[in-house]
Amino acid sequence: MKISLSLEQVLDIIGEVRIEGRTAETITGIASLDQAEKGDLSFMGNKKYRKAVSSSLASVILLPEEYDGHPGDNQVYLRVADPSLALVQVCERIEKQLWPKPPAGIHPSSVVHPDAAVDASAAVGPLCVIEAGATIGAGTVIESQTLIGKETCVGRNCWIMPQVLVASYCRVGDRVRLHGGVVIGSDGFGYNYLEGIHRKEPQIGIVVVEDDVEIGANSTVDRARFGETRIGAGTKIDNLVQVAHNARIGRNCILVSQTGISGTSTLEDNVVLGGQVGMIGHITIGAHSMVGGQSGINHSLPAKSYVRGTPAMPYMQAQRIEILTRRLPDLFKRVAKVEEMLESSD
Repeated sequence: MKISLSLEQVLDIIGEVRIEGRTAETITGIASLDQAEKGDLSFMGNKKYRKAVSSSLASVILLPEEYDGHPGDNQVYLRVADPSLALVQVCERIEKQLWPKPPAGIHPSSVVHPDAAVDASAAVGPLCVIEAGATIGAGTVIESQTLIGKETCVGRNCWIMPQVLVASYCRVGDRVRLHGGVVIGSDGFGYNYLEGIHRKEPQIGIVVVEDDVEIGANSTVDRARFGETRIGAGTKIDNLVQVAHNARIGRNCILVSQTGISGTSTLEDNVVLGGQVGMIGHITIGAHSMVGGQSGINHSLPAKSYVRGTPAMPYMQAQRIEILTRRLPDLFKRVAKVEEMLESSD
């Protein structure tokens, strides 16, 4: 990965800034404060790393406005309102350099049905299949070996990475990013046990992915048994997440890796689920709730809940129980001694 940014380019990217120090170095990398070398850009996004700033070898460091240290030789401090945001802005520019948007057009190895509509400004990569009635919006990029199903609608300025499946009749909004291996619209897991066999229930609903959603690699969103499975606008889903049929995920939610959402469950807006959270079906997690990693949710939660554990319980209660659990071996020893004393006194 090659990066090349002058200090002037960095200043142009981040805008309002207070500069201290001088450097002739070109920015060729980004690194943490303790690992940075000459030519690197670094930042202090958390006050606990304040002590690492003075010893950092980074050529350019993004710092909060109130930081009171001074740069070394051939080093520049850039004081900004939000160092983390400034780094995001720089990385956005670098991302465009590393993965430039491919030119518009359809690769000759792809198969596009005559009844499909691909906007002239969209890019369709090698070995893709666009089925009948599908529509691809302006500026959307579809990378190699991706299938867009029958009557599926993909909005504007989306980025769909290699080996993605967006199955028939599903709807994807604008500015959606689907990483490699994502499956949108696979059958929901629905069966009836009849006469000694598991009889499949047809899954005839769809998936709706609203605007500005990002879904990580190898995650799956099942189509509804009927009606729709819906992912709300602005929600971000990590790698290896399962969203089952008829689930409804609200706006601006965060679902961390290996989380599983069972069928017909609802996450209201701004819910955060830590890694490896599991939910049973037909429950609701209230808006602005937070669930700790590896928690098991077996009942609905009101808005602004903060829980962890299996079964999930209020966070501080779970903390106390965990502390007491660690003391159980000593408690059993003490009980055993008391039993010995009682037996010897008989």
